[in-house]
Amino acid sequence: MQKMGVGFDNILDHVIPMDDFAMKWRFTDEDYNRLPQLHLEQLRPLDRQASKFLWDYISATNLHNDIPFKRNFFRNIDKVRVCEGNEKEIKKWLYQRGIPFDKMVFLSYQPGTAMIVPWKLLIKYFDDFDYGDDLTVIDLSLSWALLFYHEDEIYFGTNKDFIPSKLHEDIDFLW
Repeated sequence: MQKMGVGFDNILDHVIPMDDFAMKWRFTDEDYNRLPQLHLEQLRPLDRQASKFLWDYISATNLHNDIPFKRNFFRNIDKVRVCEGNEKEIKKWLYQRGIPFDKMVFLSYQPGTAMIVPWKLLIKYFDDFDYGDDLTVIDLSLSWALLFYHEDEIYFGTNKDFIPSKLHEDIDFLW
């Protein structure tokens, strides 16, 4: 019997228990944040094979050939700076991206670490999903992407008509 590779059609077959996820402490440890069971059950950590598939897929698109995104990959790019005490501002900024709350999105941290989560939970717990990592968030359409950059900056690229936020236009971003 031939072993099938991972693809978007079978990626949910590669969900692992939260207890087996290397970053479970972000969501289950009281020293960080213990999410309600109802929310924990909606997080879908992926095994190493599926995480590698997602990493390779993003790499193959050349999405990050330039930082934050490959030149001309998206028509519009918006950005926001994460600062101490501006969590509500960031949540509002993420909400204003116009992505449906129930949309399942793919989070890729490293070649061996990825998850699938509902957009609404990424908004609600954005600071638990990102602890200064480089984190790429996409959906199947790849008509938008989000990059949590390790210098406390978040970039959003989209091909939809979108008016960038003026929230941090007075701040010098790295990219």
